[in-house]
Amino acid sequence: MSNPSRSATHTLPFETAFMLVLILIALGLHPAPVAYAQNRMPPIPESEMTDAQRELAEWYRGERDGARLAGPWVPLSRSPEVARLMIDMRSHVANRSLLNPQLTEIPILIAAREWTQQFEWNAHARIAERAGLNTEIIAAIAEGRRPGEMSEEEEILYDFCMELQRSKSVSDATYDRTLAAFGQERIIEAVALQGYYALLAMVMNTARTPLPEGTVPPLPMLPR
Repeated sequence: MSNPSRSATHTLPFETAFMLVLILIALGLHPAPVAYAQNRMPPIPESEMTDAQRELAEWYRGERDGARLAGPWVPLSRSPEVARLMIDMRSHVANRSLLNPQLTEIPILIAAREWTQQFEWNAHARIAERAGLNTEIIAAIAEGRRPGEMSEEEEILYDFCMELQRSKSVSDATYDRTLAAFGQERIIEAVALQGYYALLAMVMNTARTPLPEGTVPPLPMLPR
């Protein structure tokens, strides 16, 4: 006699599901990560924190109007010394970036897109819009395409950042053009911004840091 509850469950056999994944990979597509992927490094209960972890939590509360640790600071709390180094860079980005707020967000968004880091993108797409970055530029980066309407500075910075991300180096022509527009100090600023936000993305992708509850993942999965 068949089990009614079992027959009503519509699940694919493991072999079939595995073959579908292989077909997607062969076509150059990646299945989206499952929505229930486990958060590997959830918040540490305050009762279990070390003194250094409590100091980090107190700093965050002071920065965020009493809020608890969130985003990359949750996994980074496992290593307070590393977190402190990251905090110094965050302070630089927020208060002393050599690029104006609008341009600062371009390397950040590119890093978030290249690593498909949903939490990072969710936060910085809104920051970029408030900073005055054209919404078409934001949408294009999210979709993995080159924006159509950019100022000369935006175009130069975008091309520089994308070439560095994709080629892992920068050609003489791209470097010379960026140098003429920004100078060496601001080139290093752009590289450091990408590196910093790529590192945050790596931390959160490793930890599987979730989006705020109720938030739909903003970035589509792109073929690799």
